[in-house]
Amino acid sequence: MTVNVETLEKLERKITLTLPVGTIQSEVDSRLKKLARTVKMDGFRPGKVPMNVVAQRYGYSVHYEVMNDKVGEAFSQAANEAKLRVAGQPRITEKEESPEGQLAFDAVFEVFPDVKINDLSGAEVEKIDAEVGEEAIDKTLDILRKQRRTFAQRAQDAAVADNDRVTVDFEGKIDGEPFQGGKAEDFQFIVGEGQMLKEFEDAVRGLKSGDSRTFPLSFPADYHGKDVAGKQADFMVTVKKIEASHLPEVNEQLAKSLGIADATVEGLRADIKRNLEREVKFRLLARNKNAVMDALIANAELDLPKSSVQAEVDRMIEGARAELKQRGIKDADKAPIPDDVFRPQAERRVRLGLVVAELVRANNLQAKPEQIKAHIDELAASYEKPADVVRWYFSDNRRLAEVEAVVIENNVTDFVLGKAKVNAKAVSFDELMAQQG
Repeated sequence: MTVNVETLEKLERKITLTLPVGTIQSEVDSRLKKLARTVKMDGFRPGKVPMNVVAQRYGYSVHYEVMNDKVGEAFSQAANEAKLRVAGQPRITEKEESPEGQLAFDAVFEVFPDVKINDLSGAEVEKIDAEVGEEAIDKTLDILRKQRRTFAQRAQDAAVADNDRVTVDFEGKIDGEPFQGGKAEDFQFIVGEGQMLKEFEDAVRGLKSGDSRTFPLSFPADYHGKDVAGKQADFMVTVKKIEASHLPEVNEQLAKSLGIADATVEGLRADIKRNLEREVKFRLLARNKNAVMDALIANAELDLPKSSVQAEVDRMIEGARAELKQRGIKDADKAPIPDDVFRPQAERRVRLGLVVAELVRANNLQAKPEQIKAHIDELAASYEKPADVVRWYFSDNRRLAEVEAVVIENNVTDFVLGKAKVNAKAVSFDELMAQQG
């Protein structure tokens, strides 16, 4: 079959499809006969409904199905014949004029672009590195101790100090009027840990049990409560109870309570270091991978298929609506979300997907089974029963596909870092932990 492919613009193509009317009618008749054997209608026994009655009732819908099927088959055959890599779904319209005994259709569609990746030796990538030092281990130990601290009530004449847990009643008013969320009884928080706004903590410090204080409080402009953000309120707070916090000692008992196999202080610190190093490794990999992907995009030339971008936008909007629904937002599935919100991100995803796919194809960077197994083993290592986690991954093809995608990205990252100009930069542990993603 000779297929005439017309180029409309960069990636848009058009082909004309023709179908014999007789072929379509023959398939419609065949399906109606098959339907007649099982269809149920009032006044007729099953399988005894006359063909003209079946055709009158179901002819239009069967004809529509056949047309869809046959046109789809014809398009797929034509695209394969012309060796076209079709992006998205074609827009198919029937032509007003057709050859004798034929039906003709125009199929307009996009093809995937040719991707040109420029010489990567000219690309620059900043690669960061970080180490887990004793200070990071100490900070993690402090966090673990705080998670296991105990509290004991202070003496009646003791004043509130940092690290105390206080129980308070409070009420706030804006312009003399109460506001939602501005009042609470028997509310607990730990002073000095940023659980409350600074003015609130400052007002409580130094008070004794039974004391009250009135104070102004300015809500930040970016405060999560939009009704009060950027406004000033007058609060009255009354301290009802003050409890001193007691941190457990760093000893064998703490190590044992944390389930450390080697229940010694040295064993505890070694276990923390291993976990932190695993976290550091994954964060470095994610950060350096992003830098590599940015460099890849900057060094690639390609046109984007509009249909692929729109499909990605639609997926992201559906994801956003699903998240709103999970939060209990009413009619979340109908929430008006404009395409423009996600379009830049969708374009980046599509562009990156096409560039990575081309690099993988051209350089055989596919994920090997042993790489997938090694990655899953590493993910499972931080759990109490790694073997169960490994089984969990291998029991679901979708999970395996997700791991495979990550391994391919890692292969791409290593490949690009091996070609590009790498600018190494050391960052502190705290700086790495503070970075997004």
